[in-house]
Amino acid sequence: MDKQKIKQAVIMFLEGIGEDVNREGLIDTPDRISRMCEEIFVGVDEKTSDNLSKSFHSDYTGMVLEKNITFYSMCEHHLLPFFGKAHVAYIPNGKVVGLSKIARIVEIYSKKLQMQENMGMQIAKFLMEKLDAKGAMVMLEAEHTCMTMRGVKKPGTKTVTLVKQGVFETDSNLQHEFYNFIDRDF
Repeated sequence: MDKQKIKQAVIMFLEGIGEDVNREGLIDTPDRISRMCEEIFVGVDEKTSDNLSKSFHSDYTGMVLEKNITFYSMCEHHLLPFFGKAHVAYIPNGKVVGLSKIARIVEIYSKKLQMQENMGMQIAKFLMEKLDAKGAMVMLEAEHTCMTMRGVKKPGTKTVTLVKQGVFETDSNLQHEFYNFIDRDF
């Protein structure tokens, strides 16, 4: 990440909207934004395969579900945040991963310029390929500030996307089990 280019771009942006870049409240803004970008876009350079390199043999054949994984991402069309919850399930095929790894995969894919539709597909594909899972299902529920604070301006509106791969595509019982689990408070 080129922090100097980010700082220059922020200065140009502020000047472009008519701000005085030398006023007290804005003097350190280019530096703050460049540091923020390091945090928000850490997924651009991170290798997701490193995060599932450690798996464990298991004869477990039921659904593994992590629900209500909070994520924050940035819309690649408007450079505005979208945020929400991810519900991620997979059916093991002889191996499982530590539960924190699933949340970590969501985190990595959310920390880059993104479309919600693509993010769900990337998570499911990753689980299918890296774990050789029998199936994966990913539901993302998010509020997009590009729709809530500008444009149509409908705060509270949620966009829901759903990706089904492998056995989840054809097994309606597994699909219903997934929906039941994410709706229940245990």
